[in-house]
Amino acid sequence: MKTKEMIRRGVRSAEVFDAVKMMRDIRDKIGSETGDMSLEELKYYLAEKLKNSELRSLGRTAQRGGE
Repeated sequence: MKTKEMIRRGVRSAEVFDAVKMMRDIRDKIGSETGDMSLEELKYYLAEKLKNSELRSLGRTAQRGGE
């Protein structure tokens, strides 16, 4: 949304969500955490992140019958 349109609609700047900036910030954070990892270290990092989150891989869902 352009600034003038935001003002006209009464949207405050705190309510504006910049998805591209968020994606870049996340990508940069992951890159700094994994930049010098070997393939095995990266696999372990990803497995730990998935294990500790509510996200599940598609393969894991399919193996469990869609749970």
